[in-house]
Amino acid sequence: MPRLRLALNQIDSTVGDLAGNAEAVVRWTRHSAGQGAHLVAFPEMMLTGYPVEDLALRSSFVAASRAALVALATRLADEGLGGLPVVVGHLDRSATARPKYGQPAGAPQNAVAVLHGGEVVLSLAKHHLPNYGVFDEFRYFVPGDTMPVVRVRGVDVALAVCEDLWQDGGRVPAARSARAGLLLSVNASPYERDKDDTRLELVRKRAQEAGCTTAYLAMAGGQDELVFDGDSIVVDRDGAVLARAPQFTEECVVLDLDLPAAGADAPTGVVDDGLRIDRVVLSEEPVHGGGPASCDEPLLSGGHTERLDDDEEVYAALVAGLRAYVTKNGFRSVLVGLSGGIDSALVAAIACDAVGAEHVYGVSMPSRYSSEHSRGDAAELARRTGLNFRTVAIETMFDAYMGALGLTGLAEENLQSRLRGTLLMALSNQEGHLVLAPGNKSELAVGYSTLYGDSVGGYGPIKDVYKTSVFRLAEWRNRAAAARGQTPPIPENSITKPPSAELRPGQVDTDSLPDYPVLDAILDLYVDRDRGADEIVAAGYDRELVTRTLRMVDTAEYKRRQYPPGTKISAKGFGRDRRLPVTNRWRETG
Repeated sequence: MPRLRLALNQIDSTVGDLAGNAEAVVRWTRHSAGQGAHLVAFPEMMLTGYPVEDLALRSSFVAASRAALVALATRLADEGLGGLPVVVGHLDRSATARPKYGQPAGAPQNAVAVLHGGEVVLSLAKHHLPNYGVFDEFRYFVPGDTMPVVRVRGVDVALAVCEDLWQDGGRVPAARSARAGLLLSVNASPYERDKDDTRLELVRKRAQEAGCTTAYLAMAGGQDELVFDGDSIVVDRDGAVLARAPQFTEECVVLDLDLPAAGADAPTGVVDDGLRIDRVVLSEEPVHGGGPASCDEPLLSGGHTERLDDDEEVYAALVAGLRAYVTKNGFRSVLVGLSGGIDSALVAAIACDAVGAEHVYGVSMPSRYSSEHSRGDAAELARRTGLNFRTVAIETMFDAYMGALGLTGLAEENLQSRLRGTLLMALSNQEGHLVLAPGNKSELAVGYSTLYGDSVGGYGPIKDVYKTSVFRLAEWRNRAAAARGQTPPIPENSITKPPSAELRPGQVDTDSLPDYPVLDAILDLYVDRDRGADEIVAAGYDRELVTRTLRMVDTAEYKRRQYPPGTKISAKGFGRDRRLPVTNRWRETG
């Protein structure tokens, strides 16, 4: 049985950085060649980054992607890597008109190419185009209509792109019809909480349907609100796991696969879903495994990497998302307003883990209503983490505004928050920091935040984290530090004291909101699962409480529209996932 040494490069790319992404392909291909690989693969849209959004509609960008692909093939050959087939995602255009989709010739395509011998020897376009959640691929692309099969070392390798595995039909059954020995799927599938379990079962199922070993190569890194967690998987035709890569880290997984030899009578023509088999033969001579004529001992790098537990996984995603946003957008440091509360404490801890404490700047901005323990908790957090810390009291500024305006009630409370926001942005302008907004998903859902106050910032690291999860993640981070013999970063008092905005004497969050465990359970049903009021009440929640909560959610849409981007960890984060009109008179509760 032929042995194919496969190199799966689970790496990051940056949208629009064609030169930098091509350089990464060359560097990791060179590494793969050093490992003796027979076939090298990179993630979906590797050359352009993913998602490119409306850049796909610019003919200049499509042309640049196509030119960069040809130049990459030439460079690989010039550097002595031309004999190694390289599978790489890129942005292409359709050669023919697609009347069915209302698209002319030249319409953009989410494509994958096989580079070999200095040339682009095979190109294919994604067949299934997702159009849900964060995906708008029907807006940009037209689908491919081929079943690509490349023969490498006597093994037929069928190729697919991300959604081609997630949807029934298409290239999975077509791979069986084409009698492929390996199905290789390249992906840029964004992270969601618990998605790793779903992904594993999906890959197992598709391998059984395709009737062949299946390799699922995933992207790592981050792009704006999206995080890519890696977790590449290889399973045999029965679904048994052969290799599984780490999460949230770049990795080259190299493994030997003993696969069936391609037959001389391999099918041609049109197969499942009208896909036309498109074959390219690169090398017929197999490398045999086992027996006296075997190649080197079977190789496996990456192995069965231990999975992260649920809280560690979410925390790692938040760190990866913030790190990617900061570094890819050229920021050198971040600025956090430290109130002594749990939200800003968790954001500061995430920031220190993402970019290093020396690049994190915290500022305490006490008013007359700030408690001594909150001021002390902010300073203690700075001491524990080693971040840069200062105190700038806002009382003098507050008194000046009050003397001029004579505000009362909620306007007086919000003035304090807005002064803090102005101060943070002033320091950002003066010193070049990226301001981090500390709001959580519970607060954003019900509008429990001050527009142009605590919502100020360039990025919201915990924007998609409910308040109950904020506490759980803080506790996990402290436990993880203690287990490593380190100082827990978050003061215990920040975790145990009742949450409060401290904008008036004795204020606590429950003055305005239900207890967070109850609130978050209702929000999960309404926001994440799109359940109506009657369904939520039927789930056991008080109707009056449900009515009040849903009204708060509905009337806060205008605030959420103005909140900065933040790391997505759920199936339905505010922003790309959940899009509702600001002007909207529909109410679930009448």
